[in-house]
Amino acid sequence: MFDLAILAVFIPTFFFVSITPGMCMTLAMTLGMSIGVRRTMWMMIGELLGVALVAIAAVLGVASVMLNYPQAFAILKWVGGAYLVFVGIIMWRDKAKLDLNDQQKSKVSRKELFSQGLVTAIANPKGWAFMISLLPPFINIDYAIAPQLSILVTVILVSEFVCMMAYATGGKSLRIFLSRGDNVKFMNAIAGSLMIAVGIWLAVG
Repeated sequence: MFDLAILAVFIPTFFFVSITPGMCMTLAMTLGMSIGVRRTMWMMIGELLGVALVAIAAVLGVASVMLNYPQAFAILKWVGGAYLVFVGIIMWRDKAKLDLNDQQKSKVSRKELFSQGLVTAIANPKGWAFMISLLPPFINIDYAIAPQLSILVTVILVSEFVCMMAYATGGKSLRIFLSRGDNVKFMNAIAGSLMIAVGIWLAVG
């Protein structure tokens, strides 16, 4: 069973947090602008898996272990951030890679996109902090934990997906606008800069 009153508060609370610009939403917008919404969904799959793992770990207590070993978490953050910075630099340097035709889009592999989303979600310290602080109060000890956790994680994933689609769609619209005329290089520079910014944000956040 689940307390419906708690659920009624949790849904708008988490949606508000999800829609707020953050690393994952910025990444969705960047990829939506550079490779389109459909291919960006591979990143979203990775991000949703990462968010689900973080949420479950937070409730089950693994997060407390991470807090007791901040050095390991810091390494994870820096590795993930360096990876995203590397991707951003490639966007900057390989101007043709993000051209408008489907053949160029296909150069970005599904595995790379999935990894970007997964790394960003798992190595996001704010995501861990939020899950640790938010989820426990919404767990009612009078009911079984597993069903409650399943419902909360489902709400989280739906909210994240809807928000990422909104950001990716906005990025695609911006991409179409920037690609009019001879602005493709400018678009690639913006996408690369945003990706680098997300990587730095991840590493030092």
